[in-house]
Amino acid sequence: MIECNNEKINRSSPVEYLDKLVDDVCATYEDSKGINHLQGFDIPCQQEVLEVIEELLEIVFPGFKGVRTYDMNTIRYSVGEMLSCLHKKLSRLIFKALHYNCKMENCKDCEVSELTANATRTLLEAIPRIREVMKKDIHAAYDGDPAAFSLDEIVVSYPGVKAITIQRFAHVLYHHKVPLIPRMMTEYAHSETGIDIHPGAHLDKGVFIDHGTGVVIGETATLGDNVKIYQGVTLGALSFPKDACGQIIKGARRHPTIESDVTIYSGATVLGNITIGKGSIIGGNVWLTESVAPGSKITIPTPELRIKTPKQ
Repeated sequence: MIECNNEKINRSSPVEYLDKLVDDVCATYEDSKGINHLQGFDIPCQQEVLEVIEELLEIVFPGFKGVRTYDMNTIRYSVGEMLSCLHKKLSRLIFKALHYNCKMENCKDCEVSELTANATRTLLEAIPRIREVMKKDIHAAYDGDPAAFSLDEIVVSYPGVKAITIQRFAHVLYHHKVPLIPRMMTEYAHSETGIDIHPGAHLDKGVFIDHGTGVVIGETATLGDNVKIYQGVTLGALSFPKDACGQIIKGARRHPTIESDVTIYSGATVLGNITIGKGSIIGGNVWLTESVAPGSKITIPTPELRIKTPKQ
């Protein structure tokens, strides 16, 4: 017992309070409210996902990270080695995710091995297509940004390219109903780039996200060809439909469809299951919750400026 400000305070020994603290912490593990996974080895880990992402990026953009050098005479062998290694890592990762999901849902007849093989093959077979689409995305960035001096500069330094590339792979796994991994991939991209694209969002070719910080694209959003988006844009949901029990209906369409050749300037917020018609321009800081016809130009009134100059 010690006295402080005339009050007596108990000071137990570290062993005593730590022993009680262990009991208190362990007591919070006894429910099933979803913030502990004591058999953590059964769940995909962030490091494994990161390794797969880095290897996918190396195949899509070979040589840009400087970790390997390539020769067109031997490129087949280099790509074969990378794909073989990636196949093993990806298979193991997807198996863990599917097996975890099967246990959580108490499935009796899950063909985890077959599902794993199909998902792995689907993702790997998507690489050539994604490479071709990314060529169009990079050219769109070059054509749309006067500050860009080369295609290589865009690949090595533009955050939108990295976020979109990762999302395109995550999108494949998302539609193959692989749990956990797609969201882990896009949230890694979000943490690296400041661009948050849900793996469920559909992006056509020639998409350019300029600057990118603060961009949010929701799960059921669809972007057409040659869409250009600036920083701070939100393509979000206006409301969340609920079932008869008041629970949010998962997967219901609730985000915008952005048709081809649309430009959305910084700070704009486009919400709900609406359509922005082909070739439209959405001005900065616009708040939009209704569909607009092709070729529309949506702006807000110019704010009144008050300028005070210093007295001479």
